[in-house]
Amino acid sequence: MDVVAVATNRPSCGGAQLARQRAIPLGELSQKSFASAEERDAAMSDFFRRHRVELVVDAGYDRVHTRPFLDAFAGRIINVHPSLLPDFAGGMDAVERALASGARRTGATVHVVTADLDAGPVLLQEPVPILEGDTVQTLRQRVHEAEYRILPHAIRLMEARLANSSPVG
Repeated sequence: MDVVAVATNRPSCGGAQLARQRAIPLGELSQKSFASAEERDAAMSDFFRRHRVELVVDAGYDRVHTRPFLDAFAGRIINVHPSLLPDFAGGMDAVERALASGARRTGATVHVVTADLDAGPVLLQEPVPILEGDTVQTLRQRVHEAEYRILPHAIRLMEARLANSSPVG
């Protein structure tokens, strides 16, 4: 599956830099540019439709999508989460919470985005042990490495499902 467009709420992120380098259409959709999340998501939906986006990959996207956006791309939005869902669902601090909890492992999950935060069908997971002496930084690095390994596989899985017209959701 080719990357046909990139939308971001953080113009300095790696995905935006990649889009600029490869001349991929880039939508910079900072929340402060919109009066509401609904307006932001309407703009993102329009941007994606103009560029015929088939699969939305929320990799590092740190906003919750509104219902109209979810409906427009139902079963075609995936997200990477830094835990083994359902553990440490919700919020950007999953690694911190895993470390503080005394858990012996955490991990990375790619799941289908639904209206229920971090509760959509799981596509892939990879466990990451929490080692004695781990800091948030060392654990986050290993979780990110797991995310980088499983995300391409999840995209290919979704590509196959979409080719067979059976989105998940």
